[in-house]
Amino acid sequence: MKKTSYALAGAAVAALLASCGGGGGGTSFPANPPATENAPPVQLNVLGNRADLVSGGQALVELTVPSTATPVLGEVKMLLNGKDVTSSFAVRANGRYMGLVEGLVAGDNKLVAQAPNGASALLVIRNHDKGGPIISGAQVDQWVCTTKVASPTATNPDLGDPLDAKCNIAAPVYRYQYRTLTNSFAVYDPANPPAAAAIATTTTDEGKTVPYIVRIERGVANRGKYDIAYLAQPGEPTRGWTPYARPENWNGKLHWKFGSGCEYGRTQVNPGNVMDHVALSRGFMVGSSEMTNYGSHCNDVTSAETVIMLKEHITETYGEIRYTMADGSSGGAHQQHLHASNYPGLLQGILPGDGWQDTWTTGREFADCGLLKRYYDAGASGETYTVMDRAHIAGHRYNQVCEGPANTNMASRTPFYMDPTVGAQGCGTHPNRWSPGNPTGIRCTLQDFNIAVFGPRDQTGYAKTPHDNVGIQYGLAALNAGRITVEQFLKLNEMIGGYDINGQWQASRMAADAGAAELTHSSGRVPHGKGLGEVAIIADVSFNIIEEHYDFRTWVIRNRILAHWGDYGNHVMLRRKGNPPDFTAMRFDMLNKWLTAVEADKSSKTLRAKILANKPADVVDQCWRAAAGWVTDPNVCNTGANPSMTSTVVGTGATALYTPTDEEWPVWRDTRVAAGEDLTSDIMKCQLKPLNRLEYNVAFTTAQWTRMQAVFPQGACDYSKPGVGEAAPEQWQSFMGGPGGKPLGAAPVSQPGSGA
Repeated sequence: MKKTSYALAGAAVAALLASCGGGGGGTSFPANPPATENAPPVQLNVLGNRADLVSGGQALVELTVPSTATPVLGEVKMLLNGKDVTSSFAVRANGRYMGLVEGLVAGDNKLVAQAPNGASALLVIRNHDKGGPIISGAQVDQWVCTTKVASPTATNPDLGDPLDAKCNIAAPVYRYQYRTLTNSFAVYDPANPPAAAAIATTTTDEGKTVPYIVRIERGVANRGKYDIAYLAQPGEPTRGWTPYARPENWNGKLHWKFGSGCEYGRTQVNPGNVMDHVALSRGFMVGSSEMTNYGSHCNDVTSAETVIMLKEHITETYGEIRYTMADGSSGGAHQQHLHASNYPGLLQGILPGDGWQDTWTTGREFADCGLLKRYYDAGASGETYTVMDRAHIAGHRYNQVCEGPANTNMASRTPFYMDPTVGAQGCGTHPNRWSPGNPTGIRCTLQDFNIAVFGPRDQTGYAKTPHDNVGIQYGLAALNAGRITVEQFLKLNEMIGGYDINGQWQASRMAADAGAAELTHSSGRVPHGKGLGEVAIIADVSFNIIEEHYDFRTWVIRNRILAHWGDYGNHVMLRRKGNPPDFTAMRFDMLNKWLTAVEADKSSKTLRAKILANKPADVVDQCWRAAAGWVTDPNVCNTGANPSMTSTVVGTGATALYTPTDEEWPVWRDTRVAAGEDLTSDIMKCQLKPLNRLEYNVAFTTAQWTRMQAVFPQGACDYSKPGVGEAAPEQWQSFMGGPGGKPLGAAPVSQPGSGA
């Protein structure tokens, strides 16, 4: 073998890692740090993932040395668990010494680099099964594989029989689409392709013009089907490439599609749609998995885990990722916020829509709305509540947000999250679902689907629940504002009750299981302003005032960032009434431009400082309506952290209804803010304080105060204090050691020596 000397500096890698990803850089993870001048003479780095989270039996590894060292790389010997794997490494066209290390065994693997001058380095790589888990803990059981497709189509290919119970398959399969001259996608058959003149071209954001043919990889990872779409190689659409030389058709960026809903399926379904014209036409790779689609798999830890695994797969198959953007509405917004908070570096920029802040603090409101509707419908209180009364009690524009008959209202969906016999995606109809007569069957509740996080409450094996309304004074803000009477307030709080562990109403309030509220915070199920403030966010805020996706939820995220950082400069809102022209492309391009600027910032600023310093001048809060177009005046758009609820009211008395004009942009609240909580709306279980008559703007009679004391014998919520267990969660947690989660700690780095 010819001996050639190369001086491999880690500076280029270091700059990339520092540029955009909170410690993980272009691969978006808190990855192993690159070599520096003071580093050991030989250093090994896993690319695309942490060395302790590798899956699938292979890892892309780079050998780096300080710029002052010039070992003869042709003589560096690479050993994997004692076996010589030197032939897997070479100085690549990019000038870096890299290799795809294959044959990793389950668990820890020792990779050793031995330089001819006697220097050596050891990196322990922990490998996990491609079927998972790697951080999410024990997987839910009774899983059904659907990789074998009896009647495959051009868009639903047969993946073959599963190799095991985790639905692993022999190899991914590929299918193809092309963009027609009439601006639609059509099936591309490589064996019988359309005429070249019938295929549109596209120019990427790097200025490369290529035929608009899309290659789509479908495979299985973490028990779920995934799709990865990208512009095909010009002239050779069926050919892939190596991770060492990025072709002109890919700009090195990834766009992830998170799906909406929240269900507890146990059967494989297809991924979400990856034929995103805006992203693909600009040269992005687009990814989706059923495990990142809440409509089939409502577990945000498994979702993050899947993105971790597939970003590693992309790196090992196609090359390193410069940065990752994401979009998704409703349940897709949940996931983006949770991942940004809990796994910093996984996503660099997010585009949430229908801006749910997370799964659990919104889950409180589903329970509240179910209870409120039951109370009103029962009519047992003897009190009359107008539409405006109900609006003020819940904090919403009107009663339909909670109760319906709007198509999407929280009360109608409460059983989907709390009743173990209800649930879509085959859960509520599963032949082995839970019932009183089948107590060991599948329980269709949010906490039971996430039992690896919450753990069992007792010997029944049911998962712990953090649901709690002890001390909640429903309608407190309305009472103090003089909008409801003392009797309306008292009767409501006397009779509202709660739900038991099986989602059935009970007269007493519901109390979180021991430790469950604390765990919800400590495990990261309530996104915190710390992580939310270290990612670029451009939120799509449709003027929604009529159902569960109402727009105040976006302000909850804004206020959580504000509470931690003192500003919300990384959080941008685009409010709209209707559909602005080219809105999807506008928002996408704003975020892409923003992240490109952050990536180019090679200064020593913190990541957040780079995000703030490099935000383009036109990426600002703004609002759109057809009559005025885009407006950036925050007073007009009502985009401050504490937005006004001012609205025109149409009608009087029982017929009164908030009816904002086209020029008005009011923002209403949620049930817990209407009960006195602040705008971060992040408390799962409140601390209590003794009742104090002086804290109310109304007068209670002696009899009424006695009733108040009976309703709140332990006291009412004290919102001057944080919630029970409320604190910033440790980031990058794993649940492999059991429920509750533990931080992974610093990513493994290579050490001098061979570990002999």
